[in-house]
Amino acid sequence: MITVTVYVTPDNPACDRVLEMLQTLEESNPHQAVVIDVTKEEALVGLYENRVPVVQVGPYRLEGEMTVERLKVAIGAASDRINQLQKIDNQSYQERLGKGHNVTDGDRLSLWISKNYIHVFNVLIFLYVGLPFLAPVLEKVGAGLPAGLIYRMYSIVCHQLPFRSWILFCEQTYYPRAMAGIPGVLTYEDITNNAELNVFNDRWFVGNESVGYKVALCQRDVAIYGAMVIFGIGFALSGRKIRSIPWYLWVILGLGPIGLDGFSQLPSVMGNLPAWLPIRESNPLFRSITGVLFGVLTTWYLYPMIEATMLETRRLVTRKQAVVDQTKTPVR
Repeated sequence: MITVTVYVTPDNPACDRVLEMLQTLEESNPHQAVVIDVTKEEALVGLYENRVPVVQVGPYRLEGEMTVERLKVAIGAASDRINQLQKIDNQSYQERLGKGHNVTDGDRLSLWISKNYIHVFNVLIFLYVGLPFLAPVLEKVGAGLPAGLIYRMYSIVCHQLPFRSWILFCEQTYYPRAMAGIPGVLTYEDITNNAELNVFNDRWFVGNESVGYKVALCQRDVAIYGAMVIFGIGFALSGRKIRSIPWYLWVILGLGPIGLDGFSQLPSVMGNLPAWLPIRESNPLFRSITGVLFGVLTTWYLYPMIEATMLETRRLVTRKQAVVDQTKTPVR
């Protein structure tokens, strides 16, 4: 039997008229009406609240002014389509039909993920950016082994150069290189008594009691992932209704500044370079600003697109659940 899904809102005369018309077609065009109140499901409110009644008959969706003739044609077309599918590949069609009338554990998992993915993202990113701050705390209390594990783990994804990382447990929160030109602060060369830079050795410098201990993630990465957490929380609080920015804004304002600031300082950590090559060292402010821009604009670009996919998943599984429930207990 054809399933006709009707998306409605309570106390809506137009929706009531559609249901009455479907009742008049029960004998001439047999079908099972499934009524879904869109106000009871967040995933459907934004899609249908201002468009109801919406009628879904197989692949055919009807909106706008409803008539008995339109409904009759849609049901007939869907019925003819089913007959053709059964003739062409009856076994395969029956298998798909069976799946469409059963809510599986996979469906339930998909629905849960589609509803909670933003909270999962926020928690995971928060843990990712928060754990590096635990490393200097552990060093401070003498727990060098677990601190070392954190440093080693994050060394895979971050350079951890101490002059580009935040410092805890000292009067200064950072020790820049001398070439950064930041007045009034001790430089990395000052605390190490070494003017020669060796990035392969210096990245393993954790700190000590007198100069403090570095965070296991560099300043820029802290800014990136911290900004992602903040935007993710805002996105969740907005009801995930923030729209995606155009891709070119992400490239120009998100990728451009971080690429320029990051790559322009690469020559400063290399040796035996031509004298004419310009050398610069960024500072914590620029690293943080470019990191925040990249983190915010990346999530601003991606999260709404992910939400659109998840919204469709919620819509499909919600409809499937309603079809299963109301097929067992018809609603009129």
